[in-house]
Amino acid sequence: MAKYIFVTGGVTSSLGKGIFAASLAKLLQSRGYRVTIQKFDPYINVDPGTLNPYEHGECYVTEDGAETDLDLGHYERFLNVPTSQANNVTTGRIYQTVINKERQGAFLGKTVQVIPHITDEIKRNMMLLGESGNFDIVITEIGGTVGDIEALPYIESVRQLKWDLAANDMLVCHLTLLPYLKSAKELKTKPTQHSVKELQSYGLQPDILVCRTELEMTDDLRKKLALFCNVSTDSVMQAMDVDTIYDVPLEYQREHLDLIVLKKLGLSAGTPSNMDKWKDFVATLKNPKHEVRIGLVGKYIELQDAYKSIFESFIHAGVVNECRVTVESIHSEDLEEGNIEAQLSHLDGVLVAPGFGSRGIEGKIAAIRYVREHNIPFLGICLGMQMAAIEFARNKLNLADAHSTEMDKTTANPVINMMESQKAVVNKGGTMRLGAYNCALVKGTKAYEAYGTEMISERHRHRYEFNNSYLADYEAAGMIASGKNPDNNLVEIVEVPEHPWYVGVQFHPELKSTVENPHPLFVGLIKAAMAKKKAGSKQPERIAETANV
Repeated sequence: MAKYIFVTGGVTSSLGKGIFAASLAKLLQSRGYRVTIQKFDPYINVDPGTLNPYEHGECYVTEDGAETDLDLGHYERFLNVPTSQANNVTTGRIYQTVINKERQGAFLGKTVQVIPHITDEIKRNMMLLGESGNFDIVITEIGGTVGDIEALPYIESVRQLKWDLAANDMLVCHLTLLPYLKSAKELKTKPTQHSVKELQSYGLQPDILVCRTELEMTDDLRKKLALFCNVSTDSVMQAMDVDTIYDVPLEYQREHLDLIVLKKLGLSAGTPSNMDKWKDFVATLKNPKHEVRIGLVGKYIELQDAYKSIFESFIHAGVVNECRVTVESIHSEDLEEGNIEAQLSHLDGVLVAPGFGSRGIEGKIAAIRYVREHNIPFLGICLGMQMAAIEFARNKLNLADAHSTEMDKTTANPVINMMESQKAVVNKGGTMRLGAYNCALVKGTKAYEAYGTEMISERHRHRYEFNNSYLADYEAAGMIASGKNPDNNLVEIVEVPEHPWYVGVQFHPELKSTVENPHPLFVGLIKAAMAKKKAGSKQPERIAETANV
């Protein structure tokens, strides 16, 4: 039977429950246990697919096509294990299921209430992965903060499970904040005490207390928290601020978090923890031999979480190349004002990010033209690939009005068009082309060189596609389709072979990059950027030698 760990948060949001859950899971995985993580979000949206990135950050897509919370990206990047629709549940989905059952007469005329009907559905979802037989330990992160009205049904469901399960079959980890007051020159425990008291008022007692802090906790402080929060002293963990999220599992390992958790769950310590590869990754990350500057051209750069998986993919690819990747965020609307050269000429590479809608797209198109004409390594993702197709059509095929029907429904040259399967779709939520699809690569191309295989599978999230009726014209002018879906011939990858490294992809490679398996396209982009920088650094030397002569 699987064991269950529930992660709650108090005092303030953004304490890092997702990183804590992923770090704990990594430590338990390193001891030989099969671990998965799930996220329960208290908002009423059925999923985050229709949320603006400014509202919720990026929408993470799983192999099975679920639009989920960005924390699932952390889970996959840390564990190197794919998640699914079962790993992310929202209040909207819970209520939708219960209401559908009520309409079908499943409750035999009873009054449908939060308790027991909503909490029963929450508990059913909480136990689902554990009952599959695929996992030894299931970690469940409860979104929001203790005290939030919308999170109460989840807290109540965990309280009920405390009675349903044996004493050592589940435990609760509670994350809080220890604020440092400069005037008093000390860490203050009162917010944590109040947070635990709030949790206790709902019938839940934390088994482990995890405290975010800027300074080291003293033994006296740990004892004080243990006394007032009713936990053992060794169960008070400090979560210090660190340079990178990839330090976090190693910090918790020093706190013996995994051993304490296993002891409380009545499990053996398992095999000796092997975090050597992880430590090597962190060491290389902190001590790179090279450095490149990559421009990220996007529409939502004000919020880093909007492109979270892209930023993390750059880190993974940088480590493989022993290179620090400095990402310079560039708002595509700023590029529409001109002065493109000043904003792009100093870069070693450029990535044009995904997105939706017409705002800022002319800036993306201008950026792509500049990098194509100036041989700057380029990767375009989803909308970025579509804008690359539009730019090429306008400036190489001489189709000045070329566009996407997403932005211009009346364009005479719809080089990007809505997919046939999408034209009858009315509802917005969960209706795009989502999840993993195959792509056949052409040998001898940059894509094939990066992947090293003829058939790949990548995750998608789009409604519009490359218009194949223009493909022959593109290839005659120097842009080729180096990857296609073998079932419907949809163009998945475009390249310009005469360019040092110019690749546009319809899918989202950032969603499959992990610490153990950096994505090959990001690795290829960084390698090309390093080559460009190296070649550029030699040019002044040659000029100097000529001048001396």
